[in-house]
Amino acid sequence: MQSKVKLTKRQIKEDKFTTFMLNARSQFQDKWQFYVAGIAAVILVFAAINWYVSDQQTQQADAEAKFARAVLDYQSGDNQIALLGFDQLLNEYGSTDVAEQATYLLGKIHLANKNYEDAVRYFEIYLDRYRNDQLNRAAAQAGVASAREDLGSYAEAAAAFAAAAEMHPEGPLAADYEYGALRNYILAGDLESAGVHHELILEKHANTVPGRSAIRLFSEKGQS
Repeated sequence: MQSKVKLTKRQIKEDKFTTFMLNARSQFQDKWQFYVAGIAAVILVFAAINWYVSDQQTQQADAEAKFARAVLDYQSGDNQIALLGFDQLLNEYGSTDVAEQATYLLGKIHLANKNYEDAVRYFEIYLDRYRNDQLNRAAAQAGVASAREDLGSYAEAAAAFAAAAEMHPEGPLAADYEYGALRNYILAGDLESAGVHHELILEKHANTVPGRSAIRLFSEKGQS
């Protein structure tokens, strides 16, 4: 009768380890294509991220260079060339940081050139897309108001000036916007609304230049 061989604990552990390694090797041989494909996919994802970041940085740098050239044209009084530069920037680099300022300046230049509908269009694009800079948002809303006033749409202009004042009530141009609202409500024949803004001006802006002009105008034209 053959005697049984008793395995030690160490041999049992070694046997389990050997079995595990053999199974692992077998599974790897069966599925190595999947592992390689997974590694390749991870590499491609990282490569795509690096390319995207690099491309965004390049676009931002190019956009900033074009923006600087357009600003120089604008400051030199070459409004038509500046318009072309800012418009090209929006078409080619609309997702970059400088697109915000370019949109605002397009509205401002069109307003100065008395291209009122284009001015309103760009100011409204600015108001719709960009919400962080309250000073510029109020100025863009006032740009819409100025265009409406020059077109003779006094009720719309008054409402737009009032909205600009509400956007940045503590801003440096709040008194100007309140004066614009009061002036256009008087022009529109809405003396009641003009009186509301007259009270606001008396309360907050009576000692400012536009505030004094508004008070004087209301005393002359705002009484029914």
